[in-house]
Amino acid sequence: MNREEYINSLRNDLLEIVKEHLTPVAMRYGYSETPLEANIKWRPLVLFLGNYSSGKSTLINDFLGASIQASGQAPTDDSFTVITYDGSDSTDTQIRVTEERDGKFLLNDPEYPFESLKRHGQRFTAHFCLKKVNSPFLKTLAIIDTPGMLDSISERNRGYDYQEVIGDLAQIADLVLVLFDPHKAGTVREAHTSLRETLPDRTFEDRVLFVLNRIDECASLIDLLQVYGTLCWNLSQITGRKDIPTIHLMYSPRAAVNYGNGVDRDTSFLHYLENQRKELKASLLKAPQRRLDNLATFVETHAERLSHILEALISYRHQLRKARTRFVFGSLLLSTLVGGATVMALLTTKILPTADLLLLLGNGGAVALLIFILSLVLFRKISEPRFFRKRMKDLDNLTHLENQTRRDSWEAIRVLVDAYLNKTGGRFSLGKVKREYSAVYRVFDKRSREIREALKEIENIPQEDLPS
Repeated sequence: MNREEYINSLRNDLLEIVKEHLTPVAMRYGYSETPLEANIKWRPLVLFLGNYSSGKSTLINDFLGASIQASGQAPTDDSFTVITYDGSDSTDTQIRVTEERDGKFLLNDPEYPFESLKRHGQRFTAHFCLKKVNSPFLKTLAIIDTPGMLDSISERNRGYDYQEVIGDLAQIADLVLVLFDPHKAGTVREAHTSLRETLPDRTFEDRVLFVLNRIDECASLIDLLQVYGTLCWNLSQITGRKDIPTIHLMYSPRAAVNYGNGVDRDTSFLHYLENQRKELKASLLKAPQRRLDNLATFVETHAERLSHILEALISYRHQLRKARTRFVFGSLLLSTLVGGATVMALLTTKILPTADLLLLLGNGGAVALLIFILSLVLFRKISEPRFFRKRMKDLDNLTHLENQTRRDSWEAIRVLVDAYLNKTGGRFSLGKVKREYSAVYRVFDKRSREIREALKEIENIPQEDLPS
C-alpha cells in the first residue's frame, strides 16, 4: 500500500467512525441538523476572508495564475464563491473557468459539504456559487472566496446572517486566511465581529492565518512598518491576544499599482519580501496534510461534546432517580405509619370486632396502600415537575466543570442539553442514553488515540516503506 492509499484508507476509516457512531447521536439530540460526515467528506478547503478592499480576489487570481475572480478598489462581488479543480481536459493549457453552477446546485448535490447552509435561506442561496477551474494549484484543495466585510449599517443589510455563514464555513475549512490592506489596518466592523466572536467560536486558532496584503501601496518601508504596527495593535485589542501570530506580508506583482500623482514612493523593500509569497503559498498547499489532522480533531471534538451531552442527561436521570427513591422511602414510611395509626384507631374505637385481626390489618393495609399510591401520584404531578424546574434553573449542576476543557465543552453544548430536556420534559430512556454514551465515549477515549497513532505512523515511516 503506497502513501496515498494509506492516507485515503485512514480518511475512510474516520468517515466511517463519524457516520456509524457520532451522526446518529448528533441528529437525535439536536447537535446537528445534517449528518456530521457531510461536512468532512469533500476535499481540503481554504477560506478567504477580509475587508472589501483587502485584495482577496486578486490574491486568489495570483495563486491560480489567471483572472478568475473580479477585482477592484470598490466592492465587485458580493457572492460566496467555491472554486474547485476541473481536470477533465488535461490538454487545455489556458487557465480558465470551465464550469459555473448556482447555489441551489451546491446546496443539494451530496458531493459537496454545504447542505447545512440551506438554513440561511434564499437570499444566501442567490449569493452562493461554484466555479470549476483547470488551474494546477487546485489539484489538492478548493478555495472559498467571500464577500468583502463592510462597516456601515446600511451596507451590512445583506438579507442573511453574514457572521453565521462565515462561522459555518470556518467550521469546515482546513485553513482560514484573514486579509487586511494598508488603508484599513484598523479593521472594519464586520471584521471586528468575525475576529472577536465568530472565528474563535467556530474554528481553532492554528487554522487562522493573518495576511497584510497590497503592501506595494505603502509609500516606503517606514510606511509599511507603521501600518504593520497598527495592525498588530488592533489585532491584540480585538482578539485579546498579546502573542499575535505571524502576519504574512503580501502583494500581487500581476496587479501591482503604480501610484504617480507626484508622490515619491520607494518600494525597493518589496524585493526582500518575495519569500513571503512562497511561504504563504506553501501553507495553502499543505491544506491536504492539515486535512487528516483536522479530521482527527473533528472526531475528538464532536465525540467529546456528544459524550458530554449524554453524560449530562444521564446525570439528570440519576438525580431524578435519587429524588424518586427518597420520596418512595418517605412514602412507604408515611403510609406504614398511617396504616398502623388506622389499625390502632379501629382498636380504640371498637368499630370492628377485636377478634377479627385479619380484618383490622386488611383495613390498615388498604389505608397504607392508598396513602402510598396518592403519594406517588403527588410526586408525579407536583414534586417531579418542581424537580424539573429546579434542575433547569441550575443546569450546571448536571456536570463536573473541574477544568477549562470541560468548561469549554459545556459552554458549547449547554443550550442543547437545555433544549432536549425541555423537549422531552426529562422523560427519556436512561438505558438507551447509557448505551449511546458508552459507544460515543469509546470513540473519544479509545478510537481517538488509535487515530493519532496512525497519523504518527504516516509521519515516521518513509513513503516507500508504508505497511501494506
